[in-house]
Amino acid sequence: MIENKFYVYAIFSLVDNRIYVGMSQDVPNRIQEHNAGKVTSTKHFIPWVLFFSQLGGNTSEARKLEKYFKSAAGKRKLKKFLNALNPGSLPD
Repeated sequence: MIENKFYVYAIFSLVDNRIYVGMSQDVPNRIQEHNAGKVTSTKHFIPWVLFFSQLGGNTSEARKLEKYFKSAAGKRKLKKFLNALNPGSLPD
């Protein structure tokens, strides 16, 4: 892990095909927190599977990248990426 570097990640809910985007310095630990029900916004949609992670840089750079992936254009890109990994996992 690179110190003071944040990763932007996307996880997929196996319950309702929802995508959640977040940022963390320790992605594996953060995914464990999501799946343990410790994150209010994701606890009702467990289990989650990590399908995307990208080094975002420092806090402000990672926030900008996270904001992009939470936008409509960013979500479209993530859906295309997910469907390329697992065809038919999400409707177009």
